[in-house]
Amino acid sequence: MTTATKKTDKRKLSEPIALQSVMGMRDILPNEQAYWQQVRKVLEHEAEEYGFSRIDTPILELESLFNSAIGKNSELIKDELYTFSSRGNDMVALRPEMTSGKVRAYIEHGMSALTNPLKLFSIGSNYRYDKPMEGRYREFFQADFDIFGELDPVLDAQIIQVAHRVLEKLEIKNIQFSVNSVGTPESAKSYSELLIAYFESNKSKLPSKYRDMIDTNPMGIFDSKDDKVIQVCASAPQAIDHLDKESREHFKSFLEYLDELDLPYVIDPQLVRGMSYYTRTVFEIFSIDEDGNKYALGGGGRFDRLINDLGGEHTPAIGFSFGLDRLILEMKRIGVKGYEPQVPRVYLAQLGELAKKKSLKVFAEVENAGMLVAESFGRGNLREQLRQANKIGVDIALIIGQKEALDGTIIVKNMVSGIQETISRKKVVSVLEIELKSAENFRKKNGQVRRVVGSVIKKRINRTHRNRKKS
Repeated sequence: MTTATKKTDKRKLSEPIALQSVMGMRDILPNEQAYWQQVRKVLEHEAEEYGFSRIDTPILELESLFNSAIGKNSELIKDELYTFSSRGNDMVALRPEMTSGKVRAYIEHGMSALTNPLKLFSIGSNYRYDKPMEGRYREFFQADFDIFGELDPVLDAQIIQVAHRVLEKLEIKNIQFSVNSVGTPESAKSYSELLIAYFESNKSKLPSKYRDMIDTNPMGIFDSKDDKVIQVCASAPQAIDHLDKESREHFKSFLEYLDELDLPYVIDPQLVRGMSYYTRTVFEIFSIDEDGNKYALGGGGRFDRLINDLGGEHTPAIGFSFGLDRLILEMKRIGVKGYEPQVPRVYLAQLGELAKKKSLKVFAEVENAGMLVAESFGRGNLREQLRQANKIGVDIALIIGQKEALDGTIIVKNMVSGIQETISRKKVVSVLEIELKSAENFRKKNGQVRRVVGSVIKKRINRTHRNRKKS
């Protein structure tokens, strides 16, 4: 080892460890997981219901894939893509969205040979070097639904139906879809020329960042959230007025399907998407509050030329993505609860080292029988364990002490009735099934008695109150 290497290693060892996450990244802690679990549960269920097959692609792809798919001149590629050189000198990038990787996989694995339409579903993390703010992180999570191999506008409507169903299941009810058509690349070319002329005449009103986009990506200017830019865009020519005949008919049929499904939508003539690969139908998904404020939840559209542009066969396609962070923020805003896990009805308590060893096998046996069991193997105090069992609210406590561990028995305590018995450990599953039913019946009966007693007391109070009024 050289002197220089020794100095470098010494410096690395002496550098303090920064115990914080990287800017724009964050930990999703256990107390947040109920929301994430609920969202994933609904998304995966609806994907299965609508016939989407799961596909997982790498978060790391060759940079050239995104340059080709999204466009070198897009704001995302120029300003937000995480890129670096690998040890093999490949220029790679963290995925900023899921569609490009999915299309790459579609071509690479010859999925065009599969039955069309092919429906694919993905869920996972994406990365963009953007300014972090509430609901927007540099590492963010998306669920992505895509349908390949069909141009019919009925699929455009169905993909929106899927998005609507997911939101309904998450109890996000006041939903609006903003829809538009950007036509084909051919019609978009003549439209771009009109836009360039318009933005050139209003160049002085645009911030410098957007002046540079006039010649290279004029439609991308519509995607800005800058108030000054929005004002300029308000009077710009609209794509919907310059559609080719086929795109116009496609959009008309699409709207008719939405009407038939009674889905809530508005036409937004200035709506474009940040990715240059979109053709014809584009849409965004919002939740609307009582004051009319919009909260963006996701969006998508058609990408009929992308597979062909990347080297595959001509394959029409449509898809959309939900931002999971945004879905969860909206659930919290409107007061929707997260996933409520099943509460254990059995608690396994143990006392002593031998009892602890025996408890592991009992725990596995009861769990395998389909009964959820709580335990605290690290605690030796039996009273403390039973206090925890009461706190959880279990029906049955299984207790193994030193004596029970030696003679192969187990104490079964009904926490509802207070009755307990000692049984052979071999019978624990069959006895538990009986005791759980007994505890449930006891609770129901006890509840009925309380209701009857409460009703009698209430009647007596009312009668006494009436007699006092008369006197």
